[in-house]
Amino acid sequence: MEGKGKEEKEKMKDEQNSFNKDTSCTKPSKRMPLSSWKLVLVLILFFAVYMMYVALQQYGVFSATNFITVGAVSKAPICHMPAVSHSDAPFFHFPKPVTYNRKECACTPVRFFAILSMQRSGSGWFETLLNSHPNISSNGEIFSVKPRRSNVTSITRTLNRLYNLDWYSSAAKNECTASIGLKWMLNQGLLQHHVEIADYFNQRGVSVIFLFRRNLLRRMVSILANAHDRAVKQLNGTHKAHVHSEAEAAVLAKFKPTINTTLLMSELRRADKMGREALKHFESTRHVLLYYEDLISNHTKLMDVLDFLQLPRKKLSSRHVKIHTKPLANQVENWGEVYRALNGTPFASFVKNDYRR
Repeated sequence: MEGKGKEEKEKMKDEQNSFNKDTSCTKPSKRMPLSSWKLVLVLILFFAVYMMYVALQQYGVFSATNFITVGAVSKAPICHMPAVSHSDAPFFHFPKPVTYNRKECACTPVRFFAILSMQRSGSGWFETLLNSHPNISSNGEIFSVKPRRSNVTSITRTLNRLYNLDWYSSAAKNECTASIGLKWMLNQGLLQHHVEIADYFNQRGVSVIFLFRRNLLRRMVSILANAHDRAVKQLNGTHKAHVHSEAEAAVLAKFKPTINTTLLMSELRRADKMGREALKHFESTRHVLLYYEDLISNHTKLMDVLDFLQLPRKKLSSRHVKIHTKPLANQVENWGEVYRALNGTPFASFVKNDYRR
């Protein structure tokens, strides 16, 4: 009996040893190499950084021209629309420049405008008057540079930059800008793309200021005199389209152009047609029509412009000195021929009712 028990114990011991041997011979499961795990972690980290970058882009933390750290982002102020009529509300804006922070001016509403004019119509003088206002910034003939007006996309991109307050020029103000715009000549892509530009003005709430000359003959004299000075540079070898002293004005006024009477009528018709077309193409915009002669004779017209832009009235000034102040009869070399060519035509008033200021 005792021998039988001992035999069973030895048999159980052998089975246990056999089991341990079998389990010790079993191959362990394969695990991913350490290098592969490192690659997976790198990919996960890269993806997380990319997603964070995309998210920050959407919230404006990164921009094409300015990179700032997340810690430097401050909460944008909540700006409230001033007490204006419902129809005027679309013309008040709160731009958010990407190149700088408006800070205390962030909630100063800004009005957008565009001066539509023709060369030698007083727009340079008019613009200096506007820029003498502490809250107006008019940035000149931006579209005199051809690439900026090469197509609608270039025009829109340039206008967006301007009206977003990201355009830098001598018109920039230390005070809070409350109205920003430009001077745009009709022959600088404006009439060529008038449909798209008018739509842009209406969608962005841009007010239009038309500035023309009633006397297109005086405009022609100014164009010819300016072209002459560009060629001969009468002021110490320097061409000046505008002058700031009476002495310089007197030098330039000595030149008396000879007008080609054969082309005179067609040139006057062309200028008149261009102005009429501009008025028609942009009649859907919020606009005001000004004439140079009215601004010269009645300075209260300037206050009307400030009212149109819904800005506080201020005294406006300019350093520009008028060049041609004499009657046209004394400023055109072949005046007799010009008078006869226009007398009895729709443009006869240009030679009969000329103003002297």
